[in-house]
Amino acid sequence: MIHIDSLPENFEPPPPGFQVIRLPMTSTDRTRVRRRVQASDGREIALALPTGTKLWPGQVLHCDVDRVYVVEAEPEQVLVIHPRDMTEAAMAGHLVGNMHRDIDLEGDGIAVLYDEVLEARLIRAGLTCELQERPFHGNADAGHSH
Repeated sequence: MIHIDSLPENFEPPPPGFQVIRLPMTSTDRTRVRRRVQASDGREIALALPTGTKLWPGQVLHCDVDRVYVVEAEPEQVLVIHPRDMTEAAMAGHLVGNMHRDIDLEGDGIAVLYDEVLEARLIRAGLTCELQERPFHGNADAGHSH
C-alpha cells in the first residue's frame, strides 16, 4: 500500500523507462482526498491529503523507483454547449457562471457537468447543447444554484 499525505512540490517528468500508472478520477473524486484508490497495477493508494486539496488531471501523486502514479480525468456526463457566435458564448458564460459551475474548454465546445436545471435554462435561452460522456477537466460543482 502507498500512503500519500502530501503531494510532490516540483516533479520533473520521469526518465525514459518509467511506467505511468493512470488513476482515473471524476471531478468529484478529485476533491475526495481522504480515501483509498485501487491502481491498475494492483497497488492500493491511501490518500490522506489536507482538507481543501483539489487534484487535477496530469498531477503526479507518487513516484516509485520505476513507476509514476498520475491523476487522469475519468469520463462523466457533461453538457457540451455549442455557441454559434460571441453573443451566445457570453450568454452561456453568464448562465453557467450564475449557477457557480466550472467549465472545461478542452475539446469541442464549452463543457459543464450535467445538471438538469442548467440544461433547461440553456435550452430556454435558445442555446444548442448536447449530453456527452467525456473527461471533465474542471472542478466539481460547488453545489450552489438558484
